Amino acid sequence: MSIPDDLLIDLAAMVESEQTNQMSLTVVVHGAVITGRLAPESVWRQRVAEVLQDSDQLAPFAEVFRASGPVGGTPSHLHFHVARILQGTLGIPETGGMYRIAIKDVSAWTVGDFSYSDR
Repeated sequence: MSIPDDLLIDLAAMVESEQTNQMSLTVVVHGAVITGRLAPESVWRQRVAEVLQDSDQLAPFAEVFRASGPVGGTPSHLHFHVARILQGTLGIPETGGMYRIAIKDVSAWTVGDFSYSDR
């Protein structure tokens, strides 16, 4: 999307201002369908830092996520947690992941998350 969608930016700003992670969203980015819940950037950064800190090999990178935070203003990225990339009947990863997506790259979106099934 060459011009970011103002409505999507407003949704992201509301998640940031209310510090809520209850907004479910599904987006299409470069042909990939990603579904999950939006989180405020600060919450997302903290969770990524926690996951990295628990890794023997990746722990040094945790500080990068703790050191810098959102600068305020108009959101430029969506921060998903418990998110999955949908591919056929699979959601990758099964347990959900942490994704940061540039709003300008979203070509389509809908409120809500899609479930997947192996049936």
